[in-house]
Amino acid sequence: MKAFLQEAIKAVNADYIEIRIEEILRTRVDFVGKELEQIGTVEQRGGCVRVLNNGGWGFASFNNIDNLQKNIQKALSMAQMVQNSGAKLTPVDPIIAEYLIRWGKDPTLIPLLEKQQLCESYNRMIRDATKVQTSSVRYRDIALKKYLLTSEGTYISQQGIFCGINMAAIAKDGNNIQQAHFSTGDFRGYSQVEGLEDKAEGVAKRAVDLLSAEQISGGKYTVVIDPKLCGVFVHEAFGHLSEADFLYENPHLQGLMPLGARFGTDDLSIVDFSGLEGEAGYYPYDDEGVPGTKTYLIKDGILSNRLHCRETAAMMNEPLSGNARAIDYSHEPIVRMSNTYLEPRDWTFEEMFSDISSGIYAKGAIGGMTNCEMFTFSAEEAFLIENGKITKPLRDVVLTGNVFETLANIDAIGNDMVFYGGLGGCGKAGQSPLPVSTGGPHIRVQDITIGGR
Repeated sequence: MKAFLQEAIKAVNADYIEIRIEEILRTRVDFVGKELEQIGTVEQRGGCVRVLNNGGWGFASFNNIDNLQKNIQKALSMAQMVQNSGAKLTPVDPIIAEYLIRWGKDPTLIPLLEKQQLCESYNRMIRDATKVQTSSVRYRDIALKKYLLTSEGTYISQQGIFCGINMAAIAKDGNNIQQAHFSTGDFRGYSQVEGLEDKAEGVAKRAVDLLSAEQISGGKYTVVIDPKLCGVFVHEAFGHLSEADFLYENPHLQGLMPLGARFGTDDLSIVDFSGLEGEAGYYPYDDEGVPGTKTYLIKDGILSNRLHCRETAAMMNEPLSGNARAIDYSHEPIVRMSNTYLEPRDWTFEEMFSDISSGIYAKGAIGGMTNCEMFTFSAEEAFLIENGKITKPLRDVVLTGNVFETLANIDAIGNDMVFYGGLGGCGKAGQSPLPVSTGGPHIRVQDITIGGR
């Protein structure tokens, strides 16, 4: 492959050429209600080329690598049409590397029928629960081989297999409809989706239990947030603001996020780290051939870094972070998170609750939205905290606020730590779902606005 790609760019006169070739084997099994909605395995092979010339980018993707030379010329022609646009790249040293992402039980060796039967058994457990109106179980494995060659001398091949499953239940009692979810997915192999009968039962039980949960009056509360919702908050409300391509185009946000600004107490640190082996957002090199890094977005309460591709790092004169990622060969790499989390500290679970006379314990997330620094998240589960004890279950608990105020109001960070992958992934600029992990410990936040009655 290396010699083939080198030969293709040999006679092309451009400032920079980048070729990605991908071989993909995708398997899916989807149950919705009683029906097996989709099942099968699909093979794909294709690639793309990016050309930078005189400050202008050109891009072409293709499904037939035999036409590589023609597509390089197409990308070059596009770059020439938009030349003098000011694009430039941070210099990097060439890298030559081959990398196999390790996994346990190889999903591609498991018969499709066995995957179907596993999903069907989980789906039946959810569907048969009393008051569950419908269910869904969705399985995916994606075996991916990626080859990257650049005109600067980089050649990297990487391969690995992502495997995961998602389960959901919707329960109904009259006009009261509630839902619950479970999802797991990463590079640790097929064993991640086996033996999940307790998770299937738990999904059904949570959805049904929410039907009898109370609604809470809206207002400001002290809220203890579990590791799953903590990770979602860090990723969605803060992580996307740290992606430099978004920040570079937003003067308002640049004013809110100068490096060196204090965003929380000395205990607050938020990290993006692609090097967490096995996690859904793991990779040794990004799609520009830059090594993945451990990037402290906030370090000891201070805004310290941003996430960059080579172009944004050059434009903002900031360090590379190795966060250029494309969902597949039909898309250009853009700035994306990998494994984003809030670092744990010293508080125990019990200590967090002990001095709360009235508050809320919020767990998981079933949806949400962000608008620049404002966020809204719906907790999957919630419970009333009374005099330091978890008491009544609550439903329809919606957390809203300003991300910067919320970070400043975190007054306790737990000593536990959990990462979550899954099939949902991350969406941005039409590229979804990109595998990522989110995580954190339990955290306690003062004065969060809760929507309710």
